Amino acid sequence: MEIPWRAGNREEKTLRIVILGAGGLGSVVGGYLANVGVEVTLIGRPAHVAAIRRGGLQITGLRGEFLIRENLTAVSSADEAIGNFDYLALAVKGKDTYTALEQAASLRARTSTVLSLQNGVGHDDDLLRWAGADKVLGASTIEGGTLLEPGKVANGMTTPTTAYFGEIDGRPSARAKDLTDAFNRAGLPSKCVNNIVQVQWEKLTQIATASGFSAVTLCGLDTLTMGDGLAVREGAEHFVQLSKELIAVYKAMGYTPQNFYAPVSRLKELDRMSFEEAIANVMELSRHLKGNANRARTSMHNDVLQHRKTEVDFIFGPVIAKAREVGVQIPTVMAVYRILKTLDAYFN
Repeated sequence: MEIPWRAGNREEKTLRIVILGAGGLGSVVGGYLANVGVEVTLIGRPAHVAAIRRGGLQITGLRGEFLIRENLTAVSSADEAIGNFDYLALAVKGKDTYTALEQAASLRARTSTVLSLQNGVGHDDDLLRWAGADKVLGASTIEGGTLLEPGKVANGMTTPTTAYFGEIDGRPSARAKDLTDAFNRAGLPSKCVNNIVQVQWEKLTQIATASGFSAVTLCGLDTLTMGDGLAVREGAEHFVQLSKELIAVYKAMGYTPQNFYAPVSRLKELDRMSFEEAIANVMELSRHLKGNANRARTSMHNDVLQHRKTEVDFIFGPVIAKAREVGVQIPTVMAVYRILKTLDAYFN
């Protein structure tokens, strides 16, 4: 549920945000925020940082072409980030969370609020242990960013509402509203909500379906994307079965699908449809994707194609644990998890 808010007489101030893990997503978000006057510090890999310092940050994709130079600082370590910050946004891969936070110890006392833009759930607990409960703000985003080369990122994914912010306990707060306002000014449509934990779990249900399906089903050919897989009936069957098992876990937690990230999210429709109706629905989706020449891939699919360790434990681990807790059988989910864990054993 969206939280109503009255700004009152609060004085406007320039927000300062540091993004820990400025790869594709972190750079896209940071670049757009800097473009509207937010003071952004990106902490990224040395080659990316050097390219931004030389020529600015280039963003291509859905919203056009941007070259961001103003209000943007790029550094390769937390110790190089200067001053105090209103927000720290964690944007590293799940497997890198512990190392990133350990190396960012110098920012802990200099940051008022911390949040995670990562996939999966449970990252708020990591931040709570790192910074303390009073500093953690809940967040969720589906915005897509890919690092094309040092200094250049592509923004290939968005939805009409692309980010949600809110307190973990559901209370309204100025800091959630301020960050929501900043994202909206930056052209990243966002909402301040009192059910951020549900948003996070629904996003996990959605991306686990897409990531698990594409990474396992389509990894044999590097030319295939989601639309190709859903165009084959057996592929559509696999997608639907995976989705229905994941939705069953989500519902057993007491949640009802809301399609927070519509129109990409179709959880409400898949939940109420019969198996055959759902197959027809996703095969129609494949025609739409292919008709629009949509060749985007999930990050997990790209990781498998590039023989990089995936986020399998961070995407599927919480679902498997929750399924055991609520007594829901998920054989298809377990098969996908086992295949990805086998591949991961041989990836770097």
